[in-house]
Amino acid sequence: MQQLSIFALDDRVALVIGGGGAIGSALAVGLGGAGSRVALAGRSSEPLEAAAGRVRATGAECMTAVLDATDRDACEAVVADVVDRFGRLDIVVNAVGGGAGKVLYPAEEYPTDAWEWIYDINVRSTLYPTQAAVRAMIAGGRGGRVLNIASVRAFLGINAGYSAYVAAKGAIAALTRQWATEWAKHGITVNAISPTFVDTPQVASLLADPDFKAGIVSRIPLARVGTTDDLIGPSLLFCSAAGGFLTGQVLGIDGGLTATQ
Repeated sequence: MQQLSIFALDDRVALVIGGGGAIGSALAVGLGGAGSRVALAGRSSEPLEAAAGRVRATGAECMTAVLDATDRDACEAVVADVVDRFGRLDIVVNAVGGGAGKVLYPAEEYPTDAWEWIYDINVRSTLYPTQAAVRAMIAGGRGGRVLNIASVRAFLGINAGYSAYVAAKGAIAALTRQWATEWAKHGITVNAISPTFVDTPQVASLLADPDFKAGIVSRIPLARVGTTDDLIGPSLLFCSAAGGFLTGQVLGIDGGLTATQ
């Protein structure tokens, strides 16, 4: 249908930070399928190359770059490589993050080293790539799209030792609104998706516990956990012309969880 052309990303170039992970690679495949050329960046070459194969299977051109997203200089270098390869950069997707259940402590005792680790992998890994990408977008003069990955934990507390994680994801939601405000004058929109539990290898051991999974599902009105495919459509909305008047939004992709809590 002709109306669907507003979701097309022909001639666009997208950089997916964390592109070798379950969520990042799924979003990269969606971007490639919509017509974008795609650059995948992440810590390990093997998952990046596997994800690149899936992107190329859509017919999209794809490059990979090994990157520590908490290294400011490395982020600058990768963005420069993307622009050198493709001639432009239009979209940056920040899909690095996690660690929610790995460092759980009472709020009054939360250790500094664990706090800093969570901050690094969720906030610093979003900040540095975005700054570098947006400078390239501003220089290109064509506007652009920034898509962040927040969490329902940006808005909902949980009595389980998650102080650092909820603070980090809350920061992503706040930065999404702040960046949207500052970069609107450049034609750059900034939005975030905010998933609940998504069935990925990162949480497979948790979801393998029937009691744990039942507890999660019981709080979600649609009565299931999310999948990576659930994230693709909303992400394409924010990254395409279809979302051209959407900025500063943090969209819950949670099966209705935040509507009921």
